Amino acid sequence: MPTSRLLWWGGLAAAAGGAVLCVIGWYGVSGERFAGRQIPYLASCTVPGAALLVVGAVLLAAAGRVAAGVREEAEVPQAPAASPNVPPFEPPSSDGPVVCVPGGTLAHRPDCPLVAGKPEVERVGDRALGPCPVCEPRI
Repeated sequence: MPTSRLLWWGGLAAAAGGAVLCVIGWYGVSGERFAGRQIPYLASCTVPGAALLVVGAVLLAAAGRVAAGVREEAEVPQAPAASPNVPPFEPPSSDGPVVCVPGGTLAHRPDCPLVAGKPEVERVGDRALGPCPVCEPRI
């Protein structure tokens, strides 16, 4: 059974039980004249009944959210499969010297999109830098 149905029926059962307890508590309190004799009805029926009504409302709201989430997931369009004519992504390939930006921590190929066209690019030299995850230079 799907989770949304369990939440829905659990919420309905809790709300119905809470409503019944509230009615019983109200009926018991209405028959007593003195406040001291009304307290047992409040403690044993009305307060737990109100708590069950709240629990039922929360469960019903959760069931609505779960059902809406399932509907949204079903409506999300799937990405089309890669066509056989499109080659897979390959990182840029350049046999030039490895470069970096001043103060940078990653080494890049000269044609890496992260450093291409930047005038401040310089050669790495003897510095120990990590490889760029985009262009994956050979250091």
